[in-house]
Amino acid sequence: MTTLFYILLILAPVALIYSAFTVIKARSQGKSIKKSVRMNLLVFAALIVMISLMSVSVFAADNGETAQTEQTQTAEAADSGASKGMGLLAAGLVTGLAGIGGGIAVAAGAPAAIAATAEDPKSFGKSIIFVALGESIALYGVVISILILQKV
Repeated sequence: MTTLFYILLILAPVALIYSAFTVIKARSQGKSIKKSVRMNLLVFAALIVMISLMSVSVFAADNGETAQTEQTQTAEAADSGASKGMGLLAAGLVTGLAGIGGGIAVAAGAPAAIAATAEDPKSFGKSIIFVALGESIALYGVVISILILQKV
């Protein structure tokens, strides 16, 4: 089970890079990239789901093997390994999703802030606040993942 997990971890970046190259190739040939981007997002979502399921099953399989070999292990200790795995998965998801959300917010706010500052230099202070608010989304995600890791 763990070898399948490691193979998936190796194949996941390869699949993402290949799908990104198909988008770049479609763009360079002058084709509409909507279909390619849709396929890229589908591959990304499928890989996230597969890696999540595999990581949960690897943690569960490791717990089962150790519970059989060590007879002194209680049911509470067996559950703690699975909860640790889920906690690590949750911390990773929180950080990743918050980073994506912060990136989207900064990608929308920063060009508008630059344009507003170019037109009126006095608006720099107001416009930088909106960029910082978008960036704070990612920082909140990091704080929440640190809190999750403290509980694990």
